[in-house]
Amino acid sequence: MTELEVSENTVASVHYTGTLPENGEIFDSSEGREPLTFLVGHKQMIPGFEEEILGAKVGEKREFTLSAERAYGDRDEAGVLQIPREQFAQLESEAKLTEGLQLVAQMPHGPSPFTIVHLSDEYITADFNHTLAGKSLTFAVEIIDLRKASDEEVSHGHAHGRDGSEQH
Repeated sequence: MTELEVSENTVASVHYTGTLPENGEIFDSSEGREPLTFLVGHKQMIPGFEEEILGAKVGEKREFTLSAERAYGDRDEAGVLQIPREQFAQLESEAKLTEGLQLVAQMPHGPSPFTIVHLSDEYITADFNHTLAGKSLTFAVEIIDLRKASDEEVSHGHAHGRDGSEQH
C-alpha cells in the first residue's frame, strides 16, 4: 500500500506558524492548540497554502512564502468605505468606537468583517479588506495526520474533524 500524501479529497491535519516575511511577526499559529484540520481541494484554505503542501506525507515539514496574490489577494481601495456615523448610534451607546477596532457588518451576502481606520464627527471610515490583504505570508507547516475523506465529507465540502466522527 502506498503512503497517503496531501492531495484533493484528503483530510489533512497540520500544525503551522504564519509569519510576515518583512519582520518575522507571527500573525497566526496552531502552537498549543489542536492541529488545523481541513479537506484539501475545497477552497477552505488560501490557494497557495494548499498548493505548497500537495504531495507531502505525514511527518513532513515545509516552509514557504506566498505572494499576496496566492494568499489573501491585493488590497482593494473600493473596500474602504465612509459610512455615516449615525448608522453606528446603537453600537456607540454600548461600546467606544476606536480606530483599529474590528467589527462585523451584516450584509446581504452574509457577515462581512471590517476594521475602523478613521473616525470623524460625521463619518466612520471602514476597511473591508482582509487584514492580511496585500501582504506576502510565510508559513512553516508540519503534516500531522492524513486520511482519505469520506464520501459524505466530499459532498459536504468540509472535513468532519480530525478522525471524521464530528456530526454536521
